[in-house]
Amino acid sequence: MSDTQFGQSQIAPNQEMMQAMTAWSKMFENTMMRPAATANVIASNPSDVWGKMIDQMWQANPYSKLFPLDPAEITHSFQQIWLDAINNPARFWASYNEFWLNYSQLLTTATLKFWGYNQPTTPIATPDKGDKRFAAPDWQQNPLFDAIKQGYLLAATTLLKSAGEVKGLDARQQQKLTFYLRQFLDAISPTNFTFTNPQVIHETLQSGGQNLVDGINHLMRDVRAGQIKMTDTEAFAPGRNLALTPGQVVYRNQLIELIQYQATTNQVQSVPILFMPPWINKFYILDMQPENSLIKYLVDQGFVVFVVSWKNPDASMEHITFDDYLTLGPLAAMEVIKEITGSPKINPVGYCIGGTLLSMTLPYLHEMGDHTCDTATFFVALQDFSEVGDTGIFIDEPQVTYIEGQMLERGYLDSHSMATMFNMLRANDLIWSNVVNNYLLGKEPAAFDLLYWNNDGTRMAREAHSFYLHNTYLENNLVKPGHVHLKGVPIDLGQIHQDIYAVGTQQDHIVPWQSAWRITQLANNEGRSRFILGGSGHIAGVINPPSKGRNYWTNEKPVANAAQWFESAEAHKGSWWPDWVAWLKARSGETVSARDLGSEKYPPLALAPGTYVLEK
Repeated sequence: MSDTQFGQSQIAPNQEMMQAMTAWSKMFENTMMRPAATANVIASNPSDVWGKMIDQMWQANPYSKLFPLDPAEITHSFQQIWLDAINNPARFWASYNEFWLNYSQLLTTATLKFWGYNQPTTPIATPDKGDKRFAAPDWQQNPLFDAIKQGYLLAATTLLKSAGEVKGLDARQQQKLTFYLRQFLDAISPTNFTFTNPQVIHETLQSGGQNLVDGINHLMRDVRAGQIKMTDTEAFAPGRNLALTPGQVVYRNQLIELIQYQATTNQVQSVPILFMPPWINKFYILDMQPENSLIKYLVDQGFVVFVVSWKNPDASMEHITFDDYLTLGPLAAMEVIKEITGSPKINPVGYCIGGTLLSMTLPYLHEMGDHTCDTATFFVALQDFSEVGDTGIFIDEPQVTYIEGQMLERGYLDSHSMATMFNMLRANDLIWSNVVNNYLLGKEPAAFDLLYWNNDGTRMAREAHSFYLHNTYLENNLVKPGHVHLKGVPIDLGQIHQDIYAVGTQQDHIVPWQSAWRITQLANNEGRSRFILGGSGHIAGVINPPSKGRNYWTNEKPVANAAQWFESAEAHKGSWWPDWVAWLKARSGETVSARDLGSEKYPPLALAPGTYVLEK
């Protein structure tokens, strides 16, 4: 079979393809088109029916060892949808009739195409914008696969709509219901199975089935490793082709290495920059390859740059507290920086959780009468945890109890647990695309620096992480003045008086941009806040060098809320980095001659990227 024949569907569907189509039709028919019988059975014993069905389906799936889809949550989602249908039959039958009408039209159109009547028709169901699963031409050009695709999308859309209409749920319950239903629907997509994915069929015919042999070997390898391989893990390494900006470790304690970077200009800004990255990841997201390194960009713009590199905790550090993260982290770093540079001022930058820590550090310094910081920059950072997006699904009382049990047993939280949670937020992009590539097409994942970094996670110190979870996600204490105490000092975000530059990103699944915007309202700086909304997501929206050219938005007008901010925002082409540099330079003092790294008191200890970043 030639590529042209396969793509343009010049051949008749074979028996296996027709069986696959029949199986998908039966699934949708049983799910959506026999509601009365199903509802009666579920009403009599819902947990037993759905629980057994879904658990058996999932346990039979070899991916169940790699993808933590919770059958109990899926069961609960279907129970709620069907019980709501029983309690609200009028709405259910309206939805059912709409589905039946569309499904009948889909089958009629597909049958006519099989018979050779290829008149242009409007699709019954289309993928969402950005859904790459059905990008291959066969999903549009081959009538069989087009019907499979539309049938799946129609059923998925109908179920998600039904989930959104379930009565009697609060916002969190509704969010959880929809999330786990979507996880299940993503898992059973026809793209994830051999005989319903045209790319896989084509590869199998071309290779004589070698792709399936290779795929099984890849699957067994990943099962042994306990995680899906998402990128070529041998292609990168910090200090070899990542984190290459020249610098030195000038200070080290139990929790951090402080790196100072070598100036590339004769004159530098007198006020240095201190980066506080998240401690759930390694710092070199800020210094990937030279072309997308934020640290290199700032050094080349004439800034003196320091960055905290957090140690990867092990069981011996289980009693490290959040007070220790403050003392050994930003407070220690600031004292070293002031001694090395001679500058009484520092411009701190907090990324994600590092920004949350910075928002606690600033009120602490205020209470101590310390005026080291005149500015503060926050990259995709949360302070108000009332709206945290889908991450909140994973962090409730039962989940935190489970996490704390794991930490109590090991002395830390394994980085794989956090990585799995974040991957589930973008399951189609980060999980199922790799399932298709690795196991069905039998290919090795490509080398991608951001995915390598994403896979290079860190552990969580038990006591500090427990403090963080309780005071942020569970109790949202940061927005309650005096409810959080660090080193005995009550923390009040209203005591943040610095000029603020805050960045949110439009497609952030971890820190919704509306929540990142909240710091401009929580701080008491008389309106001296500048908020930037970048394109893309939590990482790509921040690591956005001018060469990338993504859009960003600004708004100079006073607004009452985030929605109003966006309505009147002005769009700009390109990266927001130059905008931030202009803002920083106006607040970075005079220019002075560049100096050597370190000082007599704090001599260089090791070349950047240091030793802590290399710990596994």
